[in-house]
Amino acid sequence: MSRFLHVGCGPATQDQTTPGFAGADWQEVRFDIDPSVKPDIVGTMTDMSGVPDASMDGLFSSHSLEHLYPFETLPALAEFLRVLRPAGFAVITCPDIQSVAAGVAEGKLLETLYDSAAGPISALDVLYGWRPALARGELHMAHRSGFTADVLAAVLKHAGFGTVVIRRRPAYFDLWALAAKSPLDRAQAEALTRAHFPPA
Repeated sequence: MSRFLHVGCGPATQDQTTPGFAGADWQEVRFDIDPSVKPDIVGTMTDMSGVPDASMDGLFSSHSLEHLYPFETLPALAEFLRVLRPAGFAVITCPDIQSVAAGVAEGKLLETLYDSAAGPISALDVLYGWRPALARGELHMAHRSGFTADVLAAVLKHAGFGTVVIRRRPAYFDLWALAAKSPLDRAQAEALTRAHFPPA
């Protein structure tokens, strides 16, 4: 059975990742900074020493990278790369700052951009962190950086990933990235994006 590391899992489980990772042929290993969500491994994205080298076939990170300071992004992605096997790949999703900024430019800083399972999300929440969580003292939930499609692609390539595919979904204010450790041909990359990316 293939194994994937669910980075920044929070309370989410395998069936809340991607259709591909939710399949019975994948085993989830949950990783988070917060012990209260009962991850398999407690750690930070910049220090994943609890995960052995080249031990994972896949990695899923949803809305985690934006919690890092910009200077921490490359060290975190180096950790992602380290724990993947040579044929491994990461699926990463994070806010699309370009589409969020378009709303801010229209004066919509506090208006609801979209409704999440946790409640309504505004541009202010996307830019700086979800206010209810921060008010509860969960300061690790603050947002410290952000990405456009071009910036996310560039930083993944700079980190050393062999293939990078980005999908931008302005209507959902998010970005999706497929980052394979080794180069993939077009058919392989398309098969993985079909299995793991949501509809455009």
